[in-house]
Amino acid sequence: MAESATERPADPATGGAPAAEPAAPPTATGLVVGVLRTARPRQWIKNVLVVAAPAAAGELLSRHAAVGLTIVFVLFTTAASAVYLINDARDAEADRAHPEKCHRPVAAGQVPVALAYTVGGTLAVLAPLAAYLFCTPMTAVLLAGYVVMQLAYCVSLKHVLVVDLVVVTTGFLMRAMIGGVALDIPLSRWFLITAGFGSLFMVSAKRYSEAVMVASAEPEEAGATRALLSQYTVGYLRFVWQLAAGVAVLAYCLWALEGGATPGAGGDSGGLLAWRQLSMVPFILAVLRYAVFADRAAAGAPEDVLLKDRALALIGLAWVVLFGLAVIDW
Repeated sequence: MAESATERPADPATGGAPAAEPAAPPTATGLVVGVLRTARPRQWIKNVLVVAAPAAAGELLSRHAAVGLTIVFVLFTTAASAVYLINDARDAEADRAHPEKCHRPVAAGQVPVALAYTVGGTLAVLAPLAAYLFCTPMTAVLLAGYVVMQLAYCVSLKHVLVVDLVVVTTGFLMRAMIGGVALDIPLSRWFLITAGFGSLFMVSAKRYSEAVMVASAEPEEAGATRALLSQYTVGYLRFVWQLAAGVAVLAYCLWALEGGATPGAGGDSGGLLAWRQLSMVPFILAVLRYAVFADRAAAGAPEDVLLKDRALALIGLAWVVLFGLAVIDW
């Protein structure tokens, strides 16, 4: 009788099996960890791009630049985290039906939807405000524009053909621009073209890889992926990443071969070797190496490709060294 008194009642919805105990409410530590996971720490490496414009102008070695770029990195990471939190809160219901996204903290119930909206909304407001107070008004405008654009992407633009590519590409370009804007460094046309089309190359290569996987997947598996991918053809996405790669390489080479550059802007007015011309070699090799993954439909998240391929990492290191020597005009 004692045993029967402790038995839990059967649940008709489970065919008479005992009802499952309700999940314990998340602890404060669990909420903090869940919010941090939702902020995608692995994606923060993308925000290192904020040093791109100051690095190209040779303005990284001053204390003013180091402090300013640290602030910009933190603010851009805050803004991006706000977008991730709001996006996951909005897509929580759909993510629960996805085989992989169902493990996200909001979809899994580790972080309440209301909390994700609250934290995300607060960060989305604080990031541009802090940029206005600690950087420049134009930095605040650019950061606010990034937040608005990304939220519009979460709500509707990610379902619009071609526009989704443009928005994601623009997000990378804004990262590359904001460091220069914060430090009042003029942005050259070659920098903007190379950064813009380089970003489009990686974004369209990722879409191409996803589209190839969707085309070869079973119908039920394909249904759980991004719906817009079915509207792209594999041939079109291949054309986009090949075009973007070509333009990025051409723009970089034109910058490297352009005569009359001034010291501090990557010129070779008095250096031992033509460093910026030599930097074309690893830059082109890096694009070609990345294109191998794109052609194999294995160019997923750019940070995964860059971190997992040792050859690409070594090529990138060689480019950084040569580019740095060009910038300081050694």
